[in-house]
Amino acid sequence: MYTKNYLDKISKKKKAPSDWCYLYNFDNPNEPIALSLPAGQGAEFQETMEGFIKDVKADINKTFNNEDFEKEKALIKQEYEQKRSILLEKLNKESMKHGFEVKTAQNGIYMMPIYEGKTLEEEDFNKLDASIKQQFEEKSNIVQEQIMNTISEIKIIEKESEKKIQEWQSNISLLTVNVHINYIKSKYKRNKIISNFMDNIKKDIMKNVPLFLENQGNTTQSANGMAQASVPHKEPPKPWLNYRVNLFVDNSKLEGAPVIMDSNYSFQNIFGKLEYENYMGALKTDYTLLKAGLLHKANRWLYYISG
Repeated sequence: MYTKNYLDKISKKKKAPSDWCYLYNFDNPNEPIALSLPAGQGAEFQETMEGFIKDVKADINKTFNNEDFEKEKALIKQEYEQKRSILLEKLNKESMKHGFEVKTAQNGIYMMPIYEGKTLEEEDFNKLDASIKQQFEEKSNIVQEQIMNTISEIKIIEKESEKKIQEWQSNISLLTVNVHINYIKSKYKRNKIISNFMDNIKKDIMKNVPLFLENQGNTTQSANGMAQASVPHKEPPKPWLNYRVNLFVDNSKLEGAPVIMDSNYSFQNIFGKLEYENYMGALKTDYTLLKAGLLHKANRWLYYISG
């Protein structure tokens, strides 16, 4: 106790050590990134990132539920439908020259023979003379090729439409996210680790925008119009969980240098530990479950050896 009392007196004259945080490593999730900040700034940064997650989720949902966005999306889809209709109309005109009418269904495009100005069902077609059926079968190969070419063209314009919508979504998302990212980067502009972390978060959000949109209710509509409870399923990924900050060592309330004293000198108590959580019957862990030991709390020097 004499030693502790002596150290308590001289430690208060020393400078408080830095806080230590762990951040998600987007390049290698198994090796979280250690971040050192002046005492008190670790808790502040943790709170900042919690606010960032909340604000970004809210703003993305607000943006994509905006009427202007829905109108632009509808215009792109309308343009695709117009091009598709033109291709199908052209296909039908070409197929009519060979004695077939082309029709569309949910499962694809099919053709029906025309005889004496009437579209024939399968039952009526089978009643035709063998010679007439032979003529239709010979011409059907030409029409089938035309159908395959049209389907290929439709797939191309469909991909173009999807690409336009994705680009529009990306541009809107980027404008929304940049406001929050740039604010934090300017706040910690001298810290390269935080700057890189925020850049990686921006890239991650852009890849996972649909996951940030809230579910539109927990029920689904059945074929007869009755509401049915949704079938339980595995939760979708939550990318924003990787944006959290693990405040590993918090020295915000410390006056001077730390004097650490304990009576339990087990391995985990000294060197820290990695905790686990039960998730659907299996144990899982992540960087936020890293817990500091006595050595981490007593550390005054900013030494970090990267693996």
